[in-house]
Amino acid sequence: MLYPLKFKTVYKDKIWGGDKIRRILNKDFSPLPNCGETWEISGIEPSCSVVSNGFLAGNTLNELIEVYMGDLVGEKVFDVFGEEFPLLIKFIDAKEDLSIQVHPNDKMARQKHHANGKTEMWYIVDADPDARLNIGFHIPVNRQTVQKHMLNNSLETILRYIPIETGDAVFIPAGCVHAIGKGVLLAEIQQSSDITYRLYDYNRKDEQGNFRQLHIDDALDAINYQDTENHLITYSKQINTTSSIISNPCFATNYLHINKPTEKMYIHIDSFVIYICVSGKARIVYDKGEESMQAGECVLMPAAIESAVIVPNTECALLETYIP
Repeated sequence: MLYPLKFKTVYKDKIWGGDKIRRILNKDFSPLPNCGETWEISGIEPSCSVVSNGFLAGNTLNELIEVYMGDLVGEKVFDVFGEEFPLLIKFIDAKEDLSIQVHPNDKMARQKHHANGKTEMWYIVDADPDARLNIGFHIPVNRQTVQKHMLNNSLETILRYIPIETGDAVFIPAGCVHAIGKGVLLAEIQQSSDITYRLYDYNRKDEQGNFRQLHIDDALDAINYQDTENHLITYSKQINTTSSIISNPCFATNYLHINKPTEKMYIHIDSFVIYICVSGKARIVYDKGEESMQAGECVLMPAAIESAVIVPNTECALLETYIP
């Protein structure tokens, strides 16, 4: 019988990483000197998630899909994605600015890499007072404009930066130029893809003294030059209400800020549901038992579970995501 699944965190050392994952989310990434990313739920090898709770502990997510198929991910999801898990869930801590980058859409990614494109969203878990994000450009651009500024080392002069604070949500469709600024800890929900093209990296060098690789031609091909939105999402934060943040073909994400038991019905979704706890603690109670979670943890609810009650410990905030 399937049950709410938790997974071992995969920690990623990054040149720009910090200590908020340990300090705020209470996740121990020793012996790494810092941690830029955690992969919480992943089907991407060699970082495929491994179950950490219950009788399925030690099995990988991909092994479970092979065995349980639609009971785990939902029949409609399995029909489309087969044994490939469609989402990647991360936490990202940027002690320093991340590179200016862009991700390909599905068509380009499949042609060049035989992989998925990468549309994603961010939820800001914590932000320093002066934190900001790069989202696109502050002037109209075309390929020639961007290429000129990349070659002249002046790309920053045409980028649009927006200030952000804890609780903000941002949508990053494939083709949108973007970067996470220093002082930001966020949860990321994205298509299952690890393809990134760097446009600019502040002339930063790695530990060996080498400039980090840029992907000029691929980036110029991937950019959606017609995208002029800032993609900052307005959504309701009313307590004890399931508030939609975003819904698109890649994923739907809701926000739950609760201080009392909240019943959830999944029977009509026909998809797995992932809960990402961004503050507080809670228990997920279902017909066969319960599972706990706290800030920094994720729980995957198999599609075979039709309902549950989320019971907060005083107060908590969760992201709820699934395939619509």
